[in-house]
Amino acid sequence: MKDFISQASDLICGYPLFIVLIGGGLFLFFYSRMVPFRYFGRSIEALRAKDSSDGEGGQITSWQALCSAIAATIGMGNIAGVAIALSIGGPGAIFWMWVSTVVGMATKFFEGTLASMYRGRDSEGNLQGGPMYMIVEGLGKNWRPLALFFSAFGCIGTLCLMQPNQLVEAIDAIFFIPRGIEPTFWLHLAMGVAITVITAVVILGGIERIAAMASKLVPAMIVMYFLLVGYILIRNYEMIPSVFASIFEGAFSMKAGIGGIIGIALLGARRAALINEAGTGTASMMHGSSRNSEPVREGFVAMIAPLTDSGLVCTLTSLAILSTGYTAGEGMKGLQIAIDAFGKAIPGVGEYLLLAILFIFAFSTMFSYSYYGMKCTSFLFGAKYGKYYNYFYLALLVVASVMSLPTVVGIIDIAYAFMAFPTMYTLLRLAPKAKAALAKYIEENPKRK
Repeated sequence: MKDFISQASDLICGYPLFIVLIGGGLFLFFYSRMVPFRYFGRSIEALRAKDSSDGEGGQITSWQALCSAIAATIGMGNIAGVAIALSIGGPGAIFWMWVSTVVGMATKFFEGTLASMYRGRDSEGNLQGGPMYMIVEGLGKNWRPLALFFSAFGCIGTLCLMQPNQLVEAIDAIFFIPRGIEPTFWLHLAMGVAITVITAVVILGGIERIAAMASKLVPAMIVMYFLLVGYILIRNYEMIPSVFASIFEGAFSMKAGIGGIIGIALLGARRAALINEAGTGTASMMHGSSRNSEPVREGFVAMIAPLTDSGLVCTLTSLAILSTGYTAGEGMKGLQIAIDAFGKAIPGVGEYLLLAILFIFAFSTMFSYSYYGMKCTSFLFGAKYGKYYNYFYLALLVVASVMSLPTVVGIIDIAYAFMAFPTMYTLLRLAPKAKAALAKYIEENPKRK
């Protein structure tokens, strides 16, 4: 059974998911006439505009929706995942992560716009958004089975098990093992309970408390990480030119041959797509809860997220690792690669500074992901039952802290892929509606000189 799940996960989350997310994203990028390049300035204006939350019925502002979506995507994968990409594909994988980021920005524009355009009422009459509502309200009531399909897999795909598991692993590697303290089941259980209690304080307060926390946490953690990596780069400034040279050379190196270039491109692009979650439907659940009354403006705001997570944060991680001249040791996991690199960059304290960042990254993801699962549960069984998902979610955080999870993670990865398939199908079907709304918005809101 374990081998079957692993093989199924590798198959479904390999080329099929890559083709859907990257192929579909490329279509949306060109169909929108390269919206990330043409209207990025509008994204900043929309975020700063005083009237960006002037709608009725939503529960949070556009800024809070963006921060909550970013909080979900900036997690352990931005550090461990990037280290894995570097160890397998070399520096060239980073270039293709950048390419995937731009593609993801186009996808997120359509997600944010359509999530705001096609909202629906839950069983208690509250206005909600997300792929399930885009499907029912945009494609029609006959497509409700597809919305139920998304929600069913969404309940599983948004279980945030890797964050507590890898956070406990990081604490072991940085704090306990170097001091000769052998990690035990009971030690991991205690850490799992502590992680769960902290998470419960936030998520049991609902989307308003999650969004309020995210709007404060996200800017702070990005600035902290930027300063940490900035210090590392200043200490290793002489390495910066060679680091960027290795990224571009690795992306197009003829030494690897055409097949090697394609392999590196697939690795980097897929890693970025999984990190920024463009096309999976998660962000649209946040942006669909925004009070913003203008769908296109919400799309502009949503477009910022991939640039922040798979663009900025992943680039910072790669620069920090590569600037140390670090070469991954044989058998090292992604997280250990990052820990060793930061420890080498700032001897004595680098590991602990990274651990502080990992704490914030992990918790920010755990906070937002609970809302996604609750929303899927509410659509399936009714709004009054959605809150019970949080207790199930919290219980699994404890379980994840004490268990090895390869089989469970394989199941979650498969569910995650099955969230992406209906989401991308819906985005592609409704793309003409979003494009028409964009043209109308630009006509009615000409760029001020």
